[in-house]
Amino acid sequence: MNKLTLIPLGGLGEFGKNCTVLKYGDDIIVIDVGLMFPDDDMPGVDLVIPDFSYLIEHQANIRGILITHGHEDHIGALPYLLAQISATIYATPLASGLIEGKLRDDRLLSNAELHTMLPGQSIKLGAFEVTPFHVNHSIPDSVGLAIRTPLGLVVHTGDFKIDHTPIDGKTIDLGALSKLSNEGVLLLMSDSTNAESAGYTASESKLITSLRQVFSQTQGRIIVATFASLISRIQLVIQIAVEYGRKVAIAGRSMEESVSISEKLGYIRFPHDSRLPITAINALPANQVCILATGSQGEPNAALGRMAKGHFRNLTISEGDTVVYSSKAIPGNETAIYRNIDSLFRLGADVIYGEQAGLHVSGHAAQEELKLLLNLLRPLYFVPTHGASRMLYRHAQLAYAMGYTENEVFVLDNGQTLKFSTAGAAFGETIALNTVYVDGSLVGDVGSTVLHDRLTLAQDGFVIAKVAIDKRIGRLMTEPELISQGFVWQPASGQLLQKAVETIGNIVAGSSGVLDADMLATRIKGSLERLFYNETKRRPLVIPMIFIS
Repeated sequence: MNKLTLIPLGGLGEFGKNCTVLKYGDDIIVIDVGLMFPDDDMPGVDLVIPDFSYLIEHQANIRGILITHGHEDHIGALPYLLAQISATIYATPLASGLIEGKLRDDRLLSNAELHTMLPGQSIKLGAFEVTPFHVNHSIPDSVGLAIRTPLGLVVHTGDFKIDHTPIDGKTIDLGALSKLSNEGVLLLMSDSTNAESAGYTASESKLITSLRQVFSQTQGRIIVATFASLISRIQLVIQIAVEYGRKVAIAGRSMEESVSISEKLGYIRFPHDSRLPITAINALPANQVCILATGSQGEPNAALGRMAKGHFRNLTISEGDTVVYSSKAIPGNETAIYRNIDSLFRLGADVIYGEQAGLHVSGHAAQEELKLLLNLLRPLYFVPTHGASRMLYRHAQLAYAMGYTENEVFVLDNGQTLKFSTAGAAFGETIALNTVYVDGSLVGDVGSTVLHDRLTLAQDGFVIAKVAIDKRIGRLMTEPELISQGFVWQPASGQLLQKAVETIGNIVAGSSGVLDADMLATRIKGSLERLFYNETKRRPLVIPMIFIS
Protein backbone atom coordinates (compact mmCIF):
# COMPACT_ATOMS: atom_id res chain seq x y z
CA MET A 1 0.00 0.00 0.00
CA ASN A 2 1.48 3.37 -1.03
CA LYS A 3 1.93 6.04 1.60
CA LEU A 4 1.46 9.78 1.30
CA THR A 5 4.65 11.54 2.34
CA LEU A 6 5.05 15.19 3.28
CA ILE A 7 8.59 16.53 2.78
CA PRO A 8 9.27 20.16 3.78
CA LEU A 9 12.35 21.50 1.99
CA GLY A 10 12.03 25.02 3.40
CA GLY A 11 9.84 27.50 5.25
CA LEU A 12 9.74 25.79 8.65
CA GLY A 13 11.53 27.48 11.51
CA GLU A 14 12.44 30.43 9.29
CA PHE A 15 11.02 33.34 7.29
CA GLY A 16 11.17 32.45 3.64
CA LYS A 17 12.34 29.81 1.15
CA ASN A 18 8.97 28.11 1.34
CA CYS A 19 9.05 24.81 -0.49
CA THR A 20 6.94 21.73 0.30
CA VAL A 21 6.86 18.34 -1.41
CA LEU A 22 4.01 15.82 -1.41
CA LYS A 23 4.75 12.32 -2.67
CA TYR A 24 2.43 9.39 -3.32
CA GLY A 25 3.83 6.32 -5.05
CA ASP A 26 5.95 7.58 -7.93
CA ASP A 27 4.15 10.93 -8.14
CA ILE A 28 5.52 14.16 -6.67
CA ILE A 29 4.05 17.65 -6.53
CA VAL A 30 5.89 20.72 -5.22
CA ILE A 31 4.17 23.65 -3.47
CA ASP A 32 6.06 26.95 -3.85
CA VAL A 33 9.76 27.47 -4.54
CA GLY A 34 10.77 30.52 -2.54
CA LEU A 35 13.90 32.27 -1.36
CA MET A 36 14.95 33.87 1.91
CA PHE A 37 16.87 37.09 2.45
CA PRO A 38 20.08 36.77 4.48
CA ASP A 39 20.42 37.50 8.19
CA ASP A 40 23.06 39.76 9.71
CA ASP A 41 25.26 36.72 10.36
CA MET A 42 25.53 36.00 6.61
CA PRO A 43 27.91 38.74 5.39
CA GLY A 44 28.22 38.96 1.61
CA VAL A 45 25.32 36.57 0.99
CA ASP A 46 22.65 37.84 -1.39
CA LEU A 47 19.98 35.15 -0.99
CA VAL A 48 19.31 31.81 0.67
CA ILE A 49 17.47 29.10 -1.28
CA PRO A 50 16.23 25.59 -0.52
CA ASP A 51 18.45 22.57 -1.04
CA PHE A 52 17.07 21.13 -4.29
CA SER A 53 19.02 17.87 -4.16
CA TYR A 54 15.89 15.79 -3.54
CA LEU A 55 14.01 17.42 -6.43
CA ILE A 56 16.95 17.04 -8.80
CA GLU A 57 17.32 13.37 -7.85
CA HIS A 58 13.57 12.74 -8.38
CA GLN A 59 12.93 15.19 -11.22
CA ALA A 60 11.41 12.50 -13.44
CA ASN A 61 8.66 12.02 -10.85
CA ILE A 62 7.67 15.69 -10.48
CA ARG A 63 4.18 16.08 -11.95
CA GLY A 64 3.95 19.80 -11.33
CA ILE A 65 5.03 22.81 -9.27
CA LEU A 66 2.10 24.71 -7.71
CA ILE A 67 2.54 28.37 -6.74
CA THR A 68 0.21 29.86 -4.13
CA HIS A 69 1.07 33.53 -4.86
CA GLY A 70 3.69 35.83 -6.33
CA HIS A 71 5.82 36.87 -3.36
CA GLU A 72 9.56 36.25 -3.53
CA ASP A 73 9.52 33.86 -0.56
CA HIS A 74 7.27 31.63 -2.70
CA ILE A 75 8.58 32.12 -6.26
CA GLY A 76 12.05 33.67 -5.92
CA ALA A 77 14.07 30.44 -6.07
CA LEU A 78 12.41 29.13 -9.24
CA PRO A 79 15.25 30.33 -11.50
CA TYR A 80 17.78 28.43 -9.38
CA LEU A 81 15.74 25.23 -9.57
CA LEU A 82 14.97 25.58 -13.27
CA ALA A 83 18.65 26.12 -14.02
CA GLN A 84 19.02 22.45 -13.05
CA ILE A 85 15.76 20.78 -14.11
CA SER A 86 12.79 21.36 -16.41
CA ALA A 87 9.32 21.45 -14.86
CA THR A 88 5.67 22.27 -15.37
CA ILE A 89 4.50 25.21 -13.24
CA TYR A 90 0.92 26.09 -12.30
CA ALA A 91 0.24 29.60 -10.99
CA THR A 92 -2.56 32.18 -10.89
CA PRO A 93 -2.45 34.95 -13.53
CA LEU A 94 -0.47 37.55 -11.55
CA ALA A 95 1.99 35.03 -10.13
CA SER A 96 2.35 33.53 -13.60
CA GLY A 97 3.18 36.95 -15.05
CA LEU A 98 5.77 37.64 -12.37
CA ILE A 99 7.34 34.20 -12.86
CA GLU A 100 7.45 34.62 -16.63
CA GLY A 101 9.28 37.92 -16.28
CA LYS A 102 11.74 36.40 -13.83
CA LEU A 103 12.48 33.38 -16.05
CA ARG A 104 12.78 35.55 -19.16
CA ASP A 105 15.40 37.70 -17.44
CA ASP A 106 17.38 34.55 -16.60
CA ARG A 107 16.79 32.98 -20.04
CA LEU A 108 15.10 29.98 -18.47
CA LEU A 109 11.67 30.08 -20.12
CA SER A 110 12.58 27.03 -22.20
CA ASN A 111 12.99 25.02 -18.99
CA ALA A 112 9.46 25.77 -17.78
CA GLU A 113 6.02 24.89 -19.07
CA LEU A 114 3.93 27.62 -17.47
CA HIS A 115 0.18 27.09 -16.98
CA THR A 116 -2.37 29.46 -15.50
CA MET A 117 -4.58 28.01 -12.76
CA LEU A 118 -7.80 29.59 -11.48
CA PRO A 119 -9.76 29.11 -8.25
CA GLY A 120 -12.29 26.30 -8.58
CA GLN A 121 -10.64 24.67 -11.60
CA SER A 122 -9.12 21.27 -10.83
CA ILE A 123 -5.78 20.03 -12.13
CA LYS A 124 -4.92 16.32 -12.39
CA LEU A 125 -1.28 15.60 -11.56
CA GLY A 126 -0.65 11.87 -11.36
CA ALA A 127 -2.19 10.55 -8.15
CA PHE A 128 -3.07 14.11 -7.09
CA GLU A 129 -6.01 16.30 -8.02
CA VAL A 130 -5.49 19.93 -7.04
CA THR A 131 -8.20 22.59 -6.78
CA PRO A 132 -7.13 26.16 -5.86
CA PHE A 133 -9.39 28.34 -3.69
CA HIS A 134 -9.18 32.11 -3.27
CA VAL A 135 -7.69 33.58 -0.08
CA ASN A 136 -6.93 37.12 1.07
CA HIS A 137 -3.31 38.18 1.29
CA SER A 138 -1.24 41.28 0.56
CA ILE A 139 -0.95 40.45 -3.14
CA PRO A 140 -3.86 39.70 -5.51
CA ASP A 141 -4.46 36.23 -6.93
CA SER A 142 -3.42 34.41 -3.75
CA VAL A 143 -4.78 30.90 -3.36
CA GLY A 144 -4.83 27.98 -1.03
CA LEU A 145 -4.78 24.44 -2.41
CA ALA A 146 -7.21 21.57 -1.92
CA ILE A 147 -5.19 18.47 -2.80
CA ARG A 148 -7.07 15.20 -3.20
CA THR A 149 -4.98 12.08 -2.75
CA PRO A 150 -5.80 8.35 -2.61
CA LEU A 151 -5.53 8.61 1.19
CA GLY A 152 -7.64 11.73 1.66
CA LEU A 153 -7.87 15.46 1.26
CA VAL A 154 -4.91 17.73 2.06
CA VAL A 155 -5.48 21.48 2.44
CA HIS A 156 -2.58 23.93 2.14
CA THR A 157 -3.65 27.49 2.99
CA GLY A 158 -0.75 29.34 1.42
CA ASP A 159 -0.31 32.77 3.02
CA PHE A 160 -3.73 34.01 4.06
CA LYS A 161 -5.92 36.12 6.29
CA ILE A 162 -9.69 36.48 6.54
CA ASP A 163 -10.53 39.96 5.27
CA HIS A 164 -14.25 40.78 5.04
CA THR A 165 -13.60 44.18 3.41
CA PRO A 166 -10.65 43.72 1.04
CA ILE A 167 -9.85 46.61 -1.26
CA ASP A 168 -10.45 44.53 -4.41
CA GLY A 169 -13.79 43.25 -3.02
CA LYS A 170 -12.76 39.58 -3.24
CA THR A 171 -13.12 37.89 0.13
CA ILE A 172 -11.65 34.55 1.09
CA ASP A 173 -13.79 31.72 -0.30
CA LEU A 174 -15.27 30.42 2.96
CA GLY A 175 -17.94 28.61 0.94
CA ALA A 176 -15.30 26.49 -0.78
CA LEU A 177 -13.68 25.79 2.58
CA SER A 178 -17.03 24.68 4.04
CA LYS A 179 -17.44 22.21 1.19
CA LEU A 180 -13.96 20.86 1.87
CA SER A 181 -14.93 20.41 5.50
CA ASN A 182 -17.97 18.35 4.46
CA GLU A 183 -15.70 16.24 2.29
CA GLY A 184 -13.43 15.50 5.26
CA VAL A 185 -9.88 16.81 5.61
CA LEU A 186 -7.01 14.44 6.29
CA LEU A 187 -4.32 17.08 6.75
CA LEU A 188 -4.28 20.86 7.13
CA MET A 189 -1.07 22.84 6.53
CA SER A 190 -1.70 26.40 7.69
CA ASP A 191 0.19 29.73 7.69
CA SER A 192 1.70 30.46 11.13
CA THR A 193 3.27 33.89 10.58
CA ASN A 194 0.90 35.73 12.93
CA ALA A 195 0.25 32.88 15.36
CA GLU A 196 1.65 35.05 18.16
CA SER A 197 -0.83 37.88 17.45
CA ALA A 198 -4.09 37.86 19.39
CA GLY A 199 -7.43 38.69 17.82
CA TYR A 200 -7.90 39.36 14.11
CA THR A 201 -5.63 40.91 11.51
CA ALA A 202 -6.90 44.30 10.37
CA SER A 203 -8.42 44.73 6.92
CA GLU A 204 -6.36 46.32 4.16
CA SER A 205 -9.19 48.85 3.81
CA LYS A 206 -8.19 50.28 7.22
CA LEU A 207 -5.28 51.96 5.45
CA ILE A 208 -7.57 54.19 3.40
CA THR A 209 -8.28 56.49 6.37
CA SER A 210 -4.62 56.56 7.49
CA LEU A 211 -3.28 57.37 4.04
CA ARG A 212 -5.91 60.03 3.40
CA GLN A 213 -4.90 61.72 6.63
CA VAL A 214 -1.25 61.85 5.50
CA PHE A 215 -2.10 63.15 2.02
CA SER A 216 -4.56 65.75 3.32
CA GLN A 217 -2.04 67.23 5.77
CA THR A 218 1.11 67.22 3.61
CA GLN A 219 2.11 70.12 1.35
CA GLY A 220 5.48 68.81 0.15
CA ARG A 221 6.42 65.73 -1.83
CA ILE A 222 5.25 62.39 -0.47
CA ILE A 223 7.49 59.32 -0.83
CA VAL A 224 5.83 56.03 0.07
CA ALA A 225 8.20 53.12 0.67
CA THR A 226 6.77 49.61 0.49
CA PHE A 227 7.49 46.17 -0.93
CA ALA A 228 7.49 45.98 -4.72
CA SER A 229 5.25 42.92 -4.46
CA LEU A 230 2.53 44.60 -2.34
CA ILE A 231 0.40 45.17 -5.44
CA SER A 232 -2.79 45.97 -3.51
CA ARG A 233 -0.91 48.58 -1.44
CA ILE A 234 0.61 50.16 -4.54
CA GLN A 235 -2.81 50.45 -6.17
CA LEU A 236 -4.25 52.02 -3.01
CA VAL A 237 -1.50 54.64 -2.86
CA ILE A 238 -2.06 55.48 -6.54
CA GLN A 239 -5.80 55.86 -5.92
CA ILE A 240 -5.38 58.20 -2.93
CA ALA A 241 -2.57 60.22 -4.51
CA VAL A 242 -4.78 60.99 -7.52
CA GLU A 243 -7.66 61.78 -5.19
CA TYR A 244 -5.50 64.55 -3.68
CA GLY A 245 -4.28 65.91 -6.99
CA ARG A 246 -0.89 64.25 -7.13
CA LYS A 247 0.84 62.44 -9.96
CA VAL A 248 2.67 59.21 -9.17
CA ALA A 249 6.24 58.24 -10.07
CA ILE A 250 7.90 54.86 -9.47
CA ALA A 251 11.43 54.64 -8.04
CA GLY A 252 13.26 51.32 -7.95
CA ARG A 253 13.86 48.64 -10.56
CA SER A 254 11.97 45.83 -8.82
CA MET A 255 8.91 48.05 -8.32
CA GLU A 256 9.07 49.22 -11.94
CA GLU A 257 9.03 45.57 -13.04
CA SER A 258 6.19 44.43 -10.76
CA VAL A 259 4.09 47.51 -11.59
CA SER A 260 4.66 46.99 -15.31
CA ILE A 261 3.58 43.34 -15.16
CA SER A 262 0.61 44.10 -12.87
CA GLU A 263 -0.51 46.95 -15.12
CA LYS A 264 -0.46 44.71 -18.19
CA LEU A 265 -2.56 42.12 -16.34
CA GLY A 266 -5.01 44.71 -15.01
CA TYR A 267 -4.10 44.51 -11.33
CA ILE A 268 -2.75 48.06 -11.24
CA ARG A 269 -4.48 50.95 -13.01
CA PHE A 270 -3.24 54.52 -13.31
CA PRO A 271 -6.07 56.98 -13.92
CA HIS A 272 -5.59 59.07 -17.06
CA ASP A 273 -2.50 61.29 -17.00
CA SER A 274 -1.67 60.32 -13.40
CA ARG A 275 1.67 58.58 -13.94
CA LEU A 276 4.81 60.65 -13.95
CA PRO A 277 8.29 59.55 -15.11
CA ILE A 278 10.74 59.68 -12.22
CA THR A 279 12.90 62.00 -14.34
CA ALA A 280 10.10 64.60 -14.46
CA ILE A 281 9.27 64.96 -10.75
CA ASN A 282 11.21 68.19 -10.32
CA ALA A 283 9.14 69.92 -13.01
CA LEU A 284 6.00 69.87 -10.84
CA PRO A 285 5.16 71.71 -7.61
CA ALA A 286 5.98 69.60 -4.55
CA ASN A 287 2.32 69.28 -3.55
CA GLN A 288 1.55 67.52 -6.85
CA VAL A 289 4.13 64.74 -6.51
CA CYS A 290 3.91 61.25 -4.98
CA ILE A 291 6.72 58.73 -5.34
CA LEU A 292 6.39 55.00 -4.72
CA ALA A 293 9.83 53.68 -3.78
CA THR A 294 11.59 50.44 -2.95
CA GLY A 295 13.82 50.26 0.12
CA SER A 296 11.39 49.86 3.01
CA GLN A 297 13.69 47.23 4.56
CA GLY A 298 16.78 49.42 4.64
CA GLU A 299 18.37 47.91 1.52
CA PRO A 300 21.35 50.20 0.78
CA ASN A 301 21.04 50.02 -3.01
CA ALA A 302 17.26 50.36 -3.20
CA ALA A 303 15.72 53.69 -4.19
CA LEU A 304 15.00 54.92 -0.65
CA GLY A 305 18.41 53.83 0.60
CA ARG A 306 20.09 55.89 -2.12
CA MET A 307 17.82 58.86 -1.32
CA ALA A 308 18.82 58.62 2.34
CA LYS A 309 22.51 58.80 1.35
CA GLY A 310 21.92 61.62 -1.13
CA HIS A 311 22.87 59.39 -4.07
CA PHE A 312 19.55 59.20 -5.91
CA ARG A 313 19.98 60.88 -9.28
CA ASN A 314 16.46 62.20 -9.77
CA LEU A 315 15.60 63.38 -6.27
CA THR A 316 17.36 65.09 -3.40
CA ILE A 317 15.57 64.80 -0.05
CA SER A 318 14.96 68.23 1.43
CA GLU A 319 12.89 70.02 4.04
CA GLY A 320 9.19 69.65 3.35
CA ASP A 321 9.41 66.08 2.01
CA THR A 322 7.42 63.38 3.82
CA VAL A 323 8.56 59.76 3.73
CA VAL A 324 5.96 57.14 4.61
CA TYR A 325 6.99 53.59 5.55
CA SER A 326 4.04 51.40 4.55
CA SER A 327 5.53 48.06 5.51
CA LYS A 328 6.54 46.00 8.51
CA ALA A 329 10.18 45.43 9.33
CA ILE A 330 11.34 41.92 8.52
CA PRO A 331 13.15 40.60 11.63
CA GLY A 332 16.86 41.36 11.30
CA ASN A 333 16.38 44.47 9.16
CA GLU A 334 15.64 46.90 11.99
CA THR A 335 19.14 48.36 12.24
CA ALA A 336 19.36 49.14 8.52
CA ILE A 337 15.82 50.59 8.50
CA TYR A 338 16.45 52.94 11.42
CA ARG A 339 19.78 53.99 9.94
CA ASN A 340 17.93 55.19 6.83
CA ILE A 341 15.20 56.85 8.93
CA ASP A 342 17.87 58.78 10.86
CA SER A 343 19.50 59.90 7.62
CA LEU A 344 16.17 61.02 6.16
CA PHE A 345 15.43 63.09 9.26
CA ARG A 346 18.88 64.70 9.06
CA LEU A 347 18.19 65.67 5.45
CA GLY A 348 15.05 67.52 6.55
CA ALA A 349 12.29 65.04 5.76
CA ASP A 350 9.40 64.16 8.04
CA VAL A 351 9.35 60.37 8.35
CA ILE A 352 6.20 58.45 9.29
CA TYR A 353 6.93 54.91 10.41
CA GLY A 354 6.12 52.17 12.90
CA GLU A 355 2.95 50.38 13.94
CA GLN A 356 1.58 53.46 15.70
CA ALA A 357 1.38 55.27 12.34
CA GLY A 358 -1.27 52.80 11.14
CA LEU A 359 0.15 52.68 7.63
CA HIS A 360 0.65 48.95 7.31
CA VAL A 361 -1.50 45.91 7.94
CA SER A 362 -0.35 42.33 7.81
CA GLY A 363 -1.34 39.87 5.12
CA HIS A 364 -1.35 36.96 7.57
CA ALA A 365 -4.07 35.58 9.83
CA ALA A 366 -3.97 36.23 13.57
CA GLN A 367 -5.01 33.77 16.27
CA GLU A 368 -8.78 34.06 15.99
CA GLU A 369 -8.66 33.55 12.22
CA LEU A 370 -6.35 30.55 12.63
CA LYS A 371 -8.75 29.03 15.14
CA LEU A 372 -11.70 29.74 12.86
CA LEU A 373 -10.01 27.85 10.03
CA LEU A 374 -9.19 24.90 12.25
CA ASN A 375 -12.79 24.81 13.49
CA LEU A 376 -14.16 25.10 9.98
CA LEU A 377 -12.04 22.34 8.44
CA ARG A 378 -11.60 20.05 11.50
CA PRO A 379 -8.71 18.12 9.93
CA LEU A 380 -7.61 14.76 11.28
CA TYR A 381 -4.02 15.99 11.36
CA PHE A 382 -2.49 19.45 11.49
CA VAL A 383 0.96 20.76 10.48
CA PRO A 384 1.77 24.44 11.17
CA THR A 385 3.76 25.96 8.29
CA HIS A 386 5.42 29.22 7.24
CA GLY A 387 7.13 30.83 10.20
CA ALA A 388 9.86 30.88 12.79
CA SER A 389 9.90 27.99 15.24
CA ARG A 390 8.17 29.99 17.99
CA MET A 391 5.30 30.70 15.59
CA LEU A 392 4.92 27.07 14.59
CA TYR A 393 4.80 26.02 18.25
CA ARG A 394 2.38 28.81 19.14
CA HIS A 395 0.10 27.68 16.31
CA ALA A 396 0.32 24.11 17.60
CA GLN A 397 -0.67 25.35 21.07
CA LEU A 398 -3.79 26.96 19.58
CA ALA A 399 -4.71 23.57 18.16
CA TYR A 400 -4.11 21.85 21.52
CA ALA A 401 -6.38 24.42 23.21
CA MET A 402 -9.09 23.45 20.72
CA GLY A 403 -8.92 19.78 21.66
CA TYR A 404 -6.26 18.39 19.35
CA THR A 405 -3.75 15.95 20.83
CA GLU A 406 -0.01 15.60 20.33
CA ASN A 407 -0.67 12.59 18.10
CA GLU A 408 -2.67 14.82 15.74
CA VAL A 409 -0.41 17.89 15.56
CA PHE A 410 3.07 17.69 14.05
CA VAL A 411 5.61 20.51 14.29
CA LEU A 412 8.23 19.65 11.68
CA ASP A 413 11.70 20.84 10.81
CA ASN A 414 12.89 21.22 7.24
CA GLY A 415 13.80 17.78 5.94
CA GLN A 416 11.73 15.92 8.55
CA THR A 417 9.17 13.80 6.73
CA LEU A 418 5.65 12.87 7.78
CA LYS A 419 4.04 9.74 6.39
CA PHE A 420 0.32 8.95 6.12
CA SER A 421 -1.24 5.53 5.66
CA THR A 422 -4.56 3.88 6.45
CA ALA A 423 -3.14 3.30 9.94
CA GLY A 424 -2.61 7.04 10.56
CA ALA A 425 0.27 9.51 10.55
CA ALA A 426 3.82 9.12 11.84
CA PHE A 427 7.20 10.75 11.52
CA GLY A 428 9.33 9.29 8.75
CA GLU A 429 13.02 9.55 7.97
CA THR A 430 14.82 12.88 7.95
CA ILE A 431 16.36 14.07 4.71
CA ALA A 432 19.71 15.83 5.18
CA LEU A 433 19.44 19.37 3.81
CA ASN A 434 22.24 21.88 3.35
CA THR A 435 21.83 25.62 3.59
CA VAL A 436 22.39 26.94 0.07
CA TYR A 437 23.72 30.49 -0.16
CA VAL A 438 23.66 32.63 -3.27
CA ASP A 439 26.67 34.96 -3.34
CA GLY A 440 26.82 36.93 -6.57
CA SER A 441 27.03 34.36 -9.33
CA LEU A 442 28.03 31.61 -6.89
CA VAL A 443 25.29 29.20 -5.81
CA GLY A 444 26.12 26.78 -3.03
CA ASP A 445 29.86 27.50 -3.14
CA VAL A 446 29.76 29.58 0.03
CA GLY A 447 29.37 27.43 3.12
CA SER A 448 29.40 27.81 6.88
CA THR A 449 33.22 27.86 7.01
CA VAL A 450 33.40 30.81 4.62
CA LEU A 451 30.70 32.67 6.56
CA HIS A 452 32.53 31.99 9.82
CA ASP A 453 35.72 33.42 8.31
CA ARG A 454 33.84 36.49 7.04
CA LEU A 455 32.32 37.11 10.46
CA THR A 456 35.72 36.69 12.09
CA LEU A 457 37.26 39.15 9.65
CA ALA A 458 34.47 41.65 10.33
CA GLN A 459 34.68 41.30 14.12
CA ASP A 460 38.37 40.63 14.89
CA GLY A 461 40.35 41.20 11.69
CA PHE A 462 43.14 38.96 10.46
CA VAL A 463 46.85 38.29 10.85
CA ILE A 464 49.00 36.89 8.05
CA ALA A 465 52.21 35.19 9.14
CA LYS A 466 54.84 34.87 6.39
CA VAL A 467 57.41 32.27 7.41
CA ALA A 468 60.46 31.45 5.23
CA ILE A 469 62.46 28.35 6.21
CA ASP A 470 65.81 27.07 4.95
CA LYS A 471 65.24 23.34 4.42
CA ARG A 472 68.98 22.57 4.55
CA ILE A 473 69.35 23.63 8.17
CA GLY A 474 65.71 23.54 9.27
CA ARG A 475 65.82 27.10 10.55
CA LEU A 476 64.19 30.42 9.74
CA MET A 477 65.79 32.21 6.80
CA THR A 478 64.61 35.61 8.06
CA GLU A 479 62.47 36.90 10.89
CA PRO A 480 58.77 36.04 10.23
CA GLU A 481 56.75 38.89 8.72
CA LEU A 482 53.40 39.60 10.38
CA ILE A 483 50.71 41.60 8.58
CA SER A 484 47.54 42.48 10.46
CA GLN A 485 44.37 44.30 9.44
CA GLY A 486 41.43 45.09 11.71
CA PHE A 487 43.06 43.40 14.70
CA VAL A 488 45.42 45.74 16.57
CA TRP A 489 46.95 49.07 15.66
CA GLN A 490 50.39 47.94 14.58
CA PRO A 491 52.47 50.90 15.89
CA ALA A 492 51.08 50.15 19.35
CA SER A 493 51.37 46.39 19.11
CA GLY A 494 55.13 45.84 19.00
CA GLN A 495 55.31 43.73 22.12
CA LEU A 496 52.44 41.46 21.07
CA LEU A 497 53.75 40.94 17.57
CA GLN A 498 57.24 40.24 18.93
CA LYS A 499 55.76 37.49 21.09
CA ALA A 500 54.14 36.10 17.96
CA VAL A 501 57.49 36.13 16.13
CA GLU A 502 59.14 34.31 19.04
CA THR A 503 56.31 31.75 19.09
CA ILE A 504 56.84 30.99 15.41
CA GLY A 505 60.61 30.71 15.92
CA ASN A 506 60.14 28.22 18.76
CA ILE A 507 57.77 26.08 16.66
CA VAL A 508 60.23 25.93 13.75
CA ALA A 509 63.16 25.25 16.09
CA GLY A 510 61.23 22.46 17.76
CA SER A 511 60.30 20.73 14.53
CA SER A 512 63.40 18.47 14.81
CA GLY A 513 64.22 19.03 11.17
CA VAL A 514 60.91 17.56 10.00
CA LEU A 515 59.75 20.31 7.64
CA ASP A 516 56.17 19.57 6.67
CA ALA A 517 54.51 22.81 5.53
CA ASP A 518 50.96 21.71 6.40
CA MET A 519 51.95 20.50 9.86
CA LEU A 520 53.89 23.71 10.58
CA ALA A 521 50.97 25.86 9.34
CA THR A 522 48.55 24.02 11.64
CA ARG A 523 50.83 24.40 14.67
CA ILE A 524 51.55 28.08 13.98
CA LYS A 525 47.89 28.86 13.42
CA GLY A 526 46.81 27.18 16.66
CA SER A 527 49.60 28.71 18.75
CA LEU A 528 49.05 32.24 17.45
CA GLU A 529 45.29 31.99 17.96
CA ARG A 530 45.87 31.02 21.61
CA LEU A 531 48.44 33.78 22.08
CA PHE A 532 46.25 36.50 20.60
CA TYR A 533 43.22 35.43 22.61
CA ASN A 534 45.17 35.24 25.88
CA GLU A 535 46.65 38.69 25.28
CA THR A 536 43.66 40.54 23.76
CA LYS A 537 40.55 38.37 24.28
CA ARG A 538 39.99 38.60 20.51
CA ARG A 539 40.14 35.91 17.86
CA PRO A 540 41.54 37.24 14.59
CA LEU A 541 41.69 34.96 11.57
CA VAL A 542 45.27 33.66 11.43
CA ILE A 543 46.62 32.80 7.98
CA PRO A 544 50.09 31.15 7.99
CA MET A 545 52.05 31.28 4.73
CA ILE A 546 54.95 28.79 4.85
CA PHE A 547 57.80 28.97 2.33
CA ILE A 548 60.38 26.17 2.46
CA SER A 549 63.34 26.46 0.12
